[in-house]
Amino acid sequence: MIGLHEIYIVGGLFFAACALLGLRDRDNPRRWLNGLFWGGLALSFLAGDALGDFGNGLLVLAMVAVGAAGLGRGGVATTGPAERRERAQRRGAKLLLPALVIPATVLAGTLVFKHLTIGGVALVESRHATLVSLTLEVLLALGLCLAWLRPAPAVPLQEGRRLLDAVGWAAILPQMLASLGAVFALGGVGQAVGTLVGEWLPLTTPLAATLAYCLGMALFTIVMGNAFAAFPVMTAAIGLPLIVGRFGGDPAVMGAIGMLCGFCGTLMTPMAANFNIVPAVLLELPDRNGVIKVQIPTALPMLLINTTLMYILAFRAW
Repeated sequence: MIGLHEIYIVGGLFFAACALLGLRDRDNPRRWLNGLFWGGLALSFLAGDALGDFGNGLLVLAMVAVGAAGLGRGGVATTGPAERRERAQRRGAKLLLPALVIPATVLAGTLVFKHLTIGGVALVESRHATLVSLTLEVLLALGLCLAWLRPAPAVPLQEGRRLLDAVGWAAILPQMLASLGAVFALGGVGQAVGTLVGEWLPLTTPLAATLAYCLGMALFTIVMGNAFAAFPVMTAAIGLPLIVGRFGGDPAVMGAIGMLCGFCGTLMTPMAANFNIVPAVLLELPDRNGVIKVQIPTALPMLLINTTLMYILAFRAW
């Protein structure tokens, strides 16, 4: 049965290849730090189960120390600017086809894998059908690109490594913040927040609970930088005990729209460095907060719309 373990193996092999390629890049004065960082991430993917909680904790602390020392950027380029420009002009919009293959086939794979069995045994774990589909379709898109564009076999790995070096430690920030959210949930932060909110706000109606939950998702995301980190805290504090438990709201609607409210907060915070700061650095924008300033006029109306939708849809039977 294909599940999360196999997905981690694919990711771990990729990060291991990036670590090895980075170590061989003599144009990067910090290649040893890059190799240690991405190698540590590969180790967590490939052997995390064997390391256990304590071992993984030590590995994370070591990666933090390496990342704090500063990662470097390599100098290996698979193509030059003129060559890339010529190829882009020659192929035009067709270059988007491999990227479009992924969402279309992931949707199909998610629907099919949940019901696909061999000899009465499920081929894919149903709860991980979407992740398995995404992994397989990324590999499929990679194969299509190799067959169509015919680069050298090492080019995809070199370009992936180059992008990781450009982004740096922020590439794994969502994973770290999501883990932080899980730690907060286990530590009872959600219950503590719920108690404080209940003392200061009169959450006696579905509307009041909806406003507190949706605005809280956005605000916690702004503070923590990731909606996945804010979700377990706000859901434990307000979503489950009030919206679902007291007022009988639909938990599926609450969860889906609540995450969208959190994503509105993502658009407005420098804490979401991988989304808002890294692009500004890569594009060499004069204002590092330029991306955030452009996104705020979209994020605020969307937050209002999502809050309204939750109030309408979560408490009514259609």
